Amino acid sequence: MSSPTRSGGPGAADLSPTGLERKIGPLQATAINMTQMCGIGPFVTIPAMVATMGGPQAMFGWIIGAIIALADGLVWAELGAALPGAGGTYVYLREAFQYRTGRLMPFLFAWSAVLFIPLIMSTGIIGLVQYLGYLIPGVTDDAGTTPLGKVIGIAVVLVIVLALFRRIGQISKLTTGLFVIMLFAVLAVIVAAFSHFSGAQAFAFTPGAFGSGGAFWGGLGAGLIIAIYDYLGYNTSAYLGGEVRNPGRTLPRSIIYSILGIMSLYFLLQVGVLGSIPLEELKSATSVASSVLEQAWGTVTAKVITVFIVIAAIGSVFAGLLGGSRVPFEAARDKVFLPVFAKLHPRLNLPTAGVLTMGVITAIGSLFTLTDVINAAVTVLVIIQSLAQVAAIVVLRRRQPRLDRPYRQWLYPVPTIIALAGWVYIYVSATWLSIILSVAWIVLGVVAFLIYAAAEKAWPFGPKDIREAFASPHTTSEGAEA
Repeated sequence: MSSPTRSGGPGAADLSPTGLERKIGPLQATAINMTQMCGIGPFVTIPAMVATMGGPQAMFGWIIGAIIALADGLVWAELGAALPGAGGTYVYLREAFQYRTGRLMPFLFAWSAVLFIPLIMSTGIIGLVQYLGYLIPGVTDDAGTTPLGKVIGIAVVLVIVLALFRRIGQISKLTTGLFVIMLFAVLAVIVAAFSHFSGAQAFAFTPGAFGSGGAFWGGLGAGLIIAIYDYLGYNTSAYLGGEVRNPGRTLPRSIIYSILGIMSLYFLLQVGVLGSIPLEELKSATSVASSVLEQAWGTVTAKVITVFIVIAAIGSVFAGLLGGSRVPFEAARDKVFLPVFAKLHPRLNLPTAGVLTMGVITAIGSLFTLTDVINAAVTVLVIIQSLAQVAAIVVLRRRQPRLDRPYRQWLYPVPTIIALAGWVYIYVSATWLSIILSVAWIVLGVVAFLIYAAAEKAWPFGPKDIREAFASPHTTSEGAEA
């Protein structure tokens, strides 16, 4: 495989050896991340967060979630800057674990990403339909989404997939526009909430909530699953590493800036909503942002801004499928995934099969309930991406000490340890069914890998193919032995 374009300076080529175009700059990369992070997530999960953690103390769940996200973001920042290829985690796991287990780990990630990335995107469609229920009678009812709502959700997925069929330069500009819409929608809800804000209501913590066995600690694990779900997306620019200009500088900044920005918005949104809607009413709300807007400015204004919230949700799914579609593309280029995924559109230079496949799975996932999909997606993500990357940053520092690292993690290894502890806690806090299904999916992936390896005479049925694709040609890694 040819070596990808290095992370170098402004003179980096516009076309990487993969055939992808490097057209995404710092502003667009940050916008892509933040648009993916703040789609419909906080607008539909605030009630669930408050109910799970037993009251206004839920605001601290967002803070703890932000700390885990920031620690994990610093893992992504170092890996993304040093290994700026299409597919993000796929590249990091390939480079780190090739010495011991060949292509097993990157295969498992690609195998799982084709499932969990579109599942996460399907939650955006589910939430989007909930807010459409505020605008269009018959889309939702007391039992949830109606058949009409499900049809609309699938139609929206189709529109998003069609919108992705354009050059990356056009897509980055479109995503920046969607980011502006998202920012306007969130700020409008925050302003509306604080226009009739009650501090006494917002900070009326449940008595004994922080004591031993209190509501805060009892609901923290499940609350963090919700919180981290809402923060997911700060890594989207890393999936597009093969299409980012000057990735050594752009990727770390886009990741860190997006986490800090969204963390601030989420906290203000959570506190504002807590102080503007009575607690019992909030716990059962299905379109909480629309309720806040209507209470502050009336029905007409609420419906207009709800339209922007729906567009923001579309933008989040758009950005997520954009980044996720690059994972099977890179895996197929390495010949560890179906060859059809390695083909680029002849005119638009985009991975056609990846976009279409993830679109189909997103549409299917949108037919299920929000909580079930979040649990299933997050547990699979944790076991094969988050924990694996924590190991990858440690392994690469030992195996490839001379790897060019334009960004090195601040206070290493402290953020890595915080990320590890946070992800383990989140994983064991998931439902037993989600944990069992995630393990079963990984086991099935191992079986699929062994079938592939036997057919290709690859490890463990043949020699390891060790290639340090991002190492400088002028140096030799000290850890290249098998």
